[in-house]
Amino acid sequence: MGNFLRRALGGQSQTDTNNSKGSSASSIAARRQSSGVQRSRSRSRSAMIRASSSSIDRLPSNMKYAYIPDNFTNLDQVTAALKEAGLESSNLIVGIDFTKSNEWSGQRSFGNRSLHAIDNGPNPYEQAISIIGKTLAPFDDDNLIPCFGFGDANTHDQEVFSFHRDHSPCHGFEEVLTCYKQIAQNVRLSGPTSFGPIVDAAVDIVEKHGGQYHVLLIIADGQVTRSINPNEQSPQEVRTTQSIVTASSYPLSIVLVGVGDGPWDDMKKFDDRLPAREFDNFQFVNFTDIMSRNASQSSKEAAFALAALMEIPIQYKACREHGVIGRVTGTAKKVVPRLPPAPYQRESFQPSLHQPQSLRQPSRQSSHLSDSDSIDREQACPICFSNPKDLAFGCGHLTCRVCGMNLSDCPICRLPIRSRLRLYIG
Repeated sequence: MGNFLRRALGGQSQTDTNNSKGSSASSIAARRQSSGVQRSRSRSRSAMIRASSSSIDRLPSNMKYAYIPDNFTNLDQVTAALKEAGLESSNLIVGIDFTKSNEWSGQRSFGNRSLHAIDNGPNPYEQAISIIGKTLAPFDDDNLIPCFGFGDANTHDQEVFSFHRDHSPCHGFEEVLTCYKQIAQNVRLSGPTSFGPIVDAAVDIVEKHGGQYHVLLIIADGQVTRSINPNEQSPQEVRTTQSIVTASSYPLSIVLVGVGDGPWDDMKKFDDRLPAREFDNFQFVNFTDIMSRNASQSSKEAAFALAALMEIPIQYKACREHGVIGRVTGTAKKVVPRLPPAPYQRESFQPSLHQPQSLRQPSRQSSHLSDSDSIDREQACPICFSNPKDLAFGCGHLTCRVCGMNLSDCPICRLPIRSRLRLYIG
C-alpha cells in the first residue's frame, strides 16, 4: 500500500482491466500476467518509481503525482525513494520553538519532563533534528544549515535568534544538535507562539541564496496562539498565515513537526484554511503519534521521515514548473536575527543596566496590545503572555481560557485540574 501525493493515470489502469475481460483463457493469462507484475514490483521498487516518475513528467502539473511506498525500515530507503520521486537538491533550514508550554507539554509523551530536557537521552527536538537531518543530508550540496529559535523571552512572537553569534549556519545536523543543547540550557522560555517570524527568516535566506530550493523544518510543541474571540483570528494567526502565503512565491517548502502532547487539531486543519498559494508549501506531521507506534525504532524513524518529507518531491517539481526556483524578487523582508541567549543565573538573577529589557524580566511583549489596553504582566496568562487571566483552576492558579481549556495539569503547581472557573473581566 503506497502514499499518493497526487492521483492520476487511473483511467489507464481501468482500461487495462476492462481489456482483460473476455474468454476464460485470456482471463487466466491476464491473471498470470498480473501476478507476475506484482512479483516484479516487489523485487524492484526503485524501477517502479523511476517508471512512474517518467510517466508523470509528460502530464500536466495538475495531474501529476509521485508514488512513494510506505513499507520502509530505515532512513536510507526513504532517502533513495525521495531521489527516485524526483527530488534533486534541497537545503535545510531549522526553526525551534522555545515557548513556555514546552515545560509541561511532555507530561504524557516525555515522562512529565520539559521537552527541552537534555539529560537521559535525546529529547523529541533532538530526535526530529537527527532524523530529518540524516534523510536530507544527501540532497544538501554544502551541508550548511541555518538555525533559529523563536518564542523565548527575547524574541516572543516578533523575532528569531540565531544559533551562532555571527549568524553563521551550522555545519551539518551534528553541529545543529551541539548548538541546540547549549542553547536549551541558557534560554528563557516565553511566548506567545507565532510561526510568522521563522517563515520570514527562511524566505530571506532563500532570497539571499539566489532562489535555491530550501526546506524549512519547524519543530514546535504547540499551535499558533489563538484569539480569545472564537470568531476572530489572533495577531499570531494572521501573521503566520500571511507569511506562509508570501512564502509560496519562493522555492521554500515548510514542514511543521509537532512534538509533545498537543493538542494538534487546529494544525491538522491549518493547511486547508490557508488562502490560495502558488503551490501547496505547508505540511504538518505529528511526531509523537508516529514515534509512539508499536514498531522498531528504525521503522518508526523511517515512517516519520516519510510522513514529513513525502510531499517534498512534488513541491520541488511545482517550484520548477512555475519558474519559482532561481527567482529573486528583491521584496523579501530583511531579517536580522537576535543573538543566541546568554547564560543567566536562575537562582539569584539581578538585572544589569546593560542588559536588554527583555532579559531583565520575562515580560509580556505582545504584538496586538497597544499602550492603552496593555495587560499588566501580573494579569497576563503565564502560557501565551498575551491574553488576560480569565480561567481559574481548583488549585487557585490562573491562565487564559484559550490556553487553560486544553490542559490536564496546572502548569504552575503540576496538580491535576479537577475544576475550572470562568472569570469575567470588566
